[in-house]
Amino acid sequence: MIYIEPKTLDRVNVWLTPTFDKKTQLTVKEMIANDPQGLEESFYKSLAFGTGGMRGVMGVGDNRINKYTLGKNTQGISNYLKRSFPSEILKVAIAFDCRHNSATLAKVVADVFSANGIEVFLFSDLRPTPELSFAVKYLDCHCGIVLTASHNPPEYNGYKVYWKDGGQLVPPQDNEIIAEINNLEYSAINFRADENLIKYIDTNVDEAFANASLKNGSYNTPKQAKENLKIVFTSLHGTSITMIPKVLEMAGYSNTQIVTEQAKPDGDFPTVVSPNPEEPEALKMAIELAEKSNADIVIGTDPDCDRLGIAVRNNEGKMTILNGNQAMAIKTYFLLQQWKSQNKINGKQFVASTIVSTPMIEKIAQKFDVEYKQGLTGFKWIAKMVKDFPQLDFIGGGEESFGFMVGDFVRDKDAVTATLLACEIAAQQKAKGNTLYDYLTEIYNEVGYYKEHLISVTKKGKKGAEEITNIMTSLRDNTLVTIAGSKVIRVEDYASSEAKNIISSTSEILDIPKSNVLIYYTEDGSKIAARPSGTEPKIKFYISVKTLEKKGAMQKLQQKIEAIITDLKLG
Repeated sequence: MIYIEPKTLDRVNVWLTPTFDKKTQLTVKEMIANDPQGLEESFYKSLAFGTGGMRGVMGVGDNRINKYTLGKNTQGISNYLKRSFPSEILKVAIAFDCRHNSATLAKVVADVFSANGIEVFLFSDLRPTPELSFAVKYLDCHCGIVLTASHNPPEYNGYKVYWKDGGQLVPPQDNEIIAEINNLEYSAINFRADENLIKYIDTNVDEAFANASLKNGSYNTPKQAKENLKIVFTSLHGTSITMIPKVLEMAGYSNTQIVTEQAKPDGDFPTVVSPNPEEPEALKMAIELAEKSNADIVIGTDPDCDRLGIAVRNNEGKMTILNGNQAMAIKTYFLLQQWKSQNKINGKQFVASTIVSTPMIEKIAQKFDVEYKQGLTGFKWIAKMVKDFPQLDFIGGGEESFGFMVGDFVRDKDAVTATLLACEIAAQQKAKGNTLYDYLTEIYNEVGYYKEHLISVTKKGKKGAEEITNIMTSLRDNTLVTIAGSKVIRVEDYASSEAKNIISSTSEILDIPKSNVLIYYTEDGSKIAARPSGTEPKIKFYISVKTLEKKGAMQKLQQKIEAIITDLKLG
């Protein structure tokens, strides 16, 4: 017999009231009778906003994605918009991805906004997430919503909120909106749509977004070089099929093969274990096609088209996947080269990354005398930097999890423009007789050799969340002295906003918003970060090592990573 806490039962009883439809009530009753474990998981807490908005398993309950939890979000945002812009005609844009129920839930969200007298621009079919970010500014909206769970498993869906600047919610709006939502009862949701306020959008915004992507992702690559680049592309059953092939064709890349088995949008993602380009298995079919056709580059995007994986030929001529840090370094270096060659660098530019990404980006910025800014995980923080420093030109930014943002016309990671940028770099390198792998080696020779490794440990459900909490507590309470034989010299705890210098026994305040992240730095230049995921039931460990030695550098760095994994018992 599973014990269910009284607070959870109180939540359950609310869902048995007439506020909820009869089908929902019946489902709750069936769970009470036959699935107490599922009942506990569905109701023990309310879904919260994390790094990339709100994501969760679809189903009934406060801890699930459904019309009522998303309706409550939307009602709360509606109330907040009315209070924040009392004299303005309010407008919102809504997009959705390929996931089960995304189109239906998007219409529910549109209904609630319209019921509150807010004009809605709803995409008529699935679209890439970065296009929604673009649409918010293009249509002069106050807010934007996209229904997506990015690369999470098929049973998930999610709700991402964008503000007037096209970036995701950040302080103070995020906490104010969350407070508004939390203060609402489900009975306060107005589902009675005003269809006259819902306008469907498609081709006009598509064309504007495609042209903007072309403008921001193109860098004077000769026509012949574009035609000579052999590209294999896979959308992994997601939304990018609606935009990336089109943009590549517009840019002049006529030699693109699409993995047809993965081209049709499908929320079951039937050909992959996980539709996440961070996972090598996800690009397996694309790489196999590339080997058969002797392609130069493979591009694969996640379901909502904000992350991209890249595979290129290594020194032995075999396709190898670049990790997110390597891809980010290549794009950042290339962009800075372009700006420098055009004499556009004057001390008023910056590039950006995150606290768990490679330190290599800062070194690249220093080489080009460009300011480097660093924030928490999530592109909402990079978008906030663009807003907070209007006197500076934002060149580009990325994070280790396969996301990149070129310029600020989209205020989120954008696989459409980043794909075009990657192809521009590859085409120019091929015209010189090089590969992207050769280009990466040149960058290493300039700024030093870096290697990163990510370990994700999945801990599902209520018990898993408790285990993750215990792991982070243990890391804080039992400070490591050495890691893999190298002395710990600095510890940064973003939950307490404190950085401790172990050598000098001093501390300083971290000027970054609080977050549940702990980072260790060692004497030999290694960096180890621990962070619970904000979008998945995982705890992540980010390992970064470096060396200035060129001979056998990557092999030595791999050995160092393995030693760290062994010492921390992460293997």
